[in-house]
Amino acid sequence: MKIISYDCFSGISGDMNLGAMIDLGIDKGYLITELNKLNLEGWELVVQKDQRHGITGTKVTVKQTRHEHAHRHLSDIEKIINDSALEQSVKELSLKIFMKIAVAESTVHGISIDHVHFHEVGAVDSIIDIVGAAICFNALKVDGVHVSTIELGSGFVNCDHGKLPVPAPATSEIIKGLPVKTGGVGFEATTPTGAAILSALVTDSAPDLPLKIEKTAYGVGQKENPDVPNLLRVFLGEIVSKPETGHNALQLECNIDDMNPEFFEFISERLFKAGASDVFLSNIIMKKSRPGIVLNVICETGSAESLKGIIFTESSSLGIRSFIFNKDTLTRKFESIPTIYGDVKVKRSYYQEKEVSCKPEYDDCKRIAEEKSIPLKEVYNNIMAVLVKKEEA
Repeated sequence: MKIISYDCFSGISGDMNLGAMIDLGIDKGYLITELNKLNLEGWELVVQKDQRHGITGTKVTVKQTRHEHAHRHLSDIEKIINDSALEQSVKELSLKIFMKIAVAESTVHGISIDHVHFHEVGAVDSIIDIVGAAICFNALKVDGVHVSTIELGSGFVNCDHGKLPVPAPATSEIIKGLPVKTGGVGFEATTPTGAAILSALVTDSAPDLPLKIEKTAYGVGQKENPDVPNLLRVFLGEIVSKPETGHNALQLECNIDDMNPEFFEFISERLFKAGASDVFLSNIIMKKSRPGIVLNVICETGSAESLKGIIFTESSSLGIRSFIFNKDTLTRKFESIPTIYGDVKVKRSYYQEKEVSCKPEYDDCKRIAEEKSIPLKEVYNNIMAVLVKKEEA
């Protein structure tokens, strides 16, 4: 699975994202050709190499070559994009990003989406940043986008609405659901445009994603920061799949000191049939020195309620304790092998793809021993001999 992974240790803005994409390998000429399909005038894309704290990356600046006063609505943005000659997938992603901003602005200001004025985000440079992000993503043809914890910054920012705290209210709305932190830098590290790009693209934010890195790229920010390099780092790579051996399971237990011990066999059988992976009993001494039994049941989380029902209805217990724990298991494979008794099922167990045990299934050995009236251990040993011989061959 090929993915892009965003490392936003110093936040993200629209121009930082374009810089990272070009640094990753998107051709500048291709990007400009595609952006020209918007039929927007009054802009120029300046691309140059730059450094922050000795790290070289690509800095992109969208320069407006003429001043404009237009405060566009969402409908204006939709018309510009829909009337363009861009690919349909690029149009859809561009509009998705703008919609993230529109919804956030409408929530913050308490107005309908149709009445939202795009101020800074409606300017030509922001349109280029957002549509450019969609063009680059479409060109990379990745299967997903991962993001680490996003630095939002701190302090205050000046905008058309006045002086606002960082993160800006719209940014806070847009970035919901993604991992963030604040205070790492003393300025607006993540802009509404950068937040919207991530919100529209991200498919995973797991903190320990196993990634085989193919390429690392840096988008250089406009500001110089003496403490943290003002860079957006992006990785292109593949997710390294690992066999899942561990998962959460449940242990149910209860103390019983006043029940006919003959009932335990029946209860155990019912619990196994209902999905318990293990049932076992432990002897204890309870209050007033009375001997008792702890009924223990290991099960998957989805089976807990039905198993509790069996315990409450079939035993004399008045309460059940539940414990969540991590259950690590070996990878197991079953196969049938020919033996002197016919085909017998065997179970092979693997740890980190290496076989650590192989043995015949007990139920098959028991059935053969009963059918042929021979000792169970003889059946087991004869089948193990076949397995050993097969391994040596």
